[in-house]
Amino acid sequence: MSPDPASDAARLDPRQMKKLRRSAARLHAVQALFQMEHSSLSADQVREEFLAHRFGLELIEGEEMIDGDIDHFRMVIDQAVNWQARIDQMTDRALVAKWPIDRIDPTLRALFRAAGAELVATDAPPKVVIVEYVDIAKDFYPEGREARFVNAVLDHMAREAKPEAF
Repeated sequence: MSPDPASDAARLDPRQMKKLRRSAARLHAVQALFQMEHSSLSADQVREEFLAHRFGLELIEGEEMIDGDIDHFRMVIDQAVNWQARIDQMTDRALVAKWPIDRIDPTLRALFRAAGAELVATDAPPKVVIVEYVDIAKDFYPEGREARFVNAVLDHMAREAKPEAF
């Protein structure tokens, strides 16, 4: 990777840029859903905080991140809230009986809710959703087995939400 991510992004074709912006929006959506669960803030308040303070401003080791797709971010948050009961039920069915959703790590819970929103409320291909959120799990848990766990749970959820895609 070159030292200037902005110039790297400028060299990408529009499809590649759209994919990167959606990936960034998904990461922000997981973070926002986590924050909603751990604060008394509403979805609207958290969404506005992220749009005002995180999009385009977050730095990783001094490098500006790709700006997220704001519309996709909003959609994931809104649909995760709208469909939370169904998504949580799907997640519970995908988990081992001894581990209901309220007992799993809150970051994973936020991740499952964001991914579930895309599986339930969009026409995104399930395999794309799974790959994207497994990558996010790897970002949050680079040393752990969580990515494989996320893959298995999301595969189960995707087969329930969109059986025709398999």
